[in-house]
This record gives sequence, structure tokens and C-alpha cells, in this order.
Amino acid sequence: MGLAPLVAAFMLAVSPVSFVQAQSAGGAYAEPGGTADALLTSWAVLGLHAAGADSPGSLAYLRSQEPSLRTSNDIALVALAEQALGPRNDDLLARLQVRPIGQIGETLNSTFWGVLALGRSTPATTRFVLAHQTKSGGWSWFARGQPDSNDTAAALEALRVAGVHGRPVARGVAFLRSFQNRDGGFELTRGRGSDAQSTAWAIQGLVAAGVKPPRSAFAYLTRLKRHDGSYRYSARYATTPVWVTAQVLAALAKKPFPF
Repeated sequence: MGLAPLVAAFMLAVSPVSFVQAQSAGGAYAEPGGTADALLTSWAVLGLHAAGADSPGSLAYLRSQEPSLRTSNDIALVALAEQALGPRNDDLLARLQVRPIGQIGETLNSTFWGVLALGRSTPATTRFVLAHQTKSGGWSWFARGQPDSNDTAAALEALRVAGVHGRPVARGVAFLRSFQNRDGGFELTRGRGSDAQSTAWAIQGLVAAGVKPPRSAFAYLTRLKRHDGSYRYSARYATTPVWVTAQVLAALAKKPFPF
């Protein structure tokens, strides 16, 4: 074997964990050439934790950024990452507002995330989530919005936390499966085309529902791996590699949120 094939084989063996870890400066993560922030750091932490890898310094960094968090989604994501690194942060979780109707935060999506971060669902919140399942079986970001694969996967993860089984989950799974394309990947919305993050969400959602993800979805992700260990967003685009790779790590570990 010549030198070029050996180099190529070595590069393909670079770990996505190593790629993500290399983007840290004192526990704060940034895209190559970008600026660190709490949300990307949270995604990196969750991906690394799912892969059984460490993220030194990230807990202290995330706690330092708590005053800057504004939306319920941001609070829930950071809280979930902090829980992966250390004890439950009840002060941060107290900022997640649960309305009398069961909604958490500003949107339907923030309700899913709230359930995942809190690790529980009240009866009102469970009813709220189930009441917003569309006739097609999926869920959307906003109430009365267009359902998509990512929000449906997040809803299935929330229903797992709530202990919901049966027909709502089966309908959600059927809807989610309808977003898989011939290339093995899943798309966010109809006709958009497969992407790594939607495929990762779909895998996590299916696992949360107790369904074995299709092998073709993992094969699709394998084809998106780059020489530096990161994953492309799609066959056409390579963007936000830290965010994409972190989400793929959780899917490859077959671990739905929360873990």
C-alpha cells in the first residue's frame, strides 16, 4: 500500500470525540474560527458525555454564563448539559416557568425541552404535549405549526420521560419514519433533503420510543464523516461542524435525552 492510502486511512480513523474536544478553550467550545458560547458548549458537552468522554472546565464555564440565558430553550439546554457534568442545578431549573395549562416556556418545543431538563412531566404538561400532536402524528415547534421530524423526535423523548406509551407514541414513530429518504438520512421538512442533525434527532427519537433505528440511517451518517473527525451537515453542505458532530455523537451512542 502506498503512502497516500495510508494517510487517508489514518485521517478517516480520526475520532469525532477528538475533533470536538479540540475545539475547547478552558471548557468553552466554539466553531473553528468562531466565538465560544454557552449553547454550543452545552451541545458539545452532551455529545461528549454520550460518547463517554470528558469535558474539563465546561461546568464552571456554563455556570458562569447562566445570567446571560434568556429563553426557556436556552435554560433547559444548559441545565441538561450541567446535569451531565455534575449535580442537578435546581436554581437554574426554577427559571423554567410551567404555566397552568402545562406549557413550559414560550413554545411547544420549549415544553419538550423543559420536560427533558426537569426529568419529569406534570399531568398538565403531559396532556398539553399530547393535545398538540397533529392528525398526521407529528409535533411542531409552535402550537398549530407545521409538524417536522426534529420536533417530533423531541416530543417522543419527552413522552418517554412522562412514561407515555401506546398509540400516541406509535403515531409519532410512524410520522417520524416518513421523513427518511432513499439515501438513509432523515430530513427536517418535506423536500428539504437529508441532513446529519435531523438524522441524529430521528435516531434518538426512535430509541426513546423503544424502536430500533434503521441501519441505513447510521450508514448515511458514516458517509458524512470528514477526514478531521467531524461530520458534514449534509452531502451538499459542511457547516457548523462542532454542533453537527456533537449531535451525531449522541445518536451514534443511541442515547436519547436526558441521559
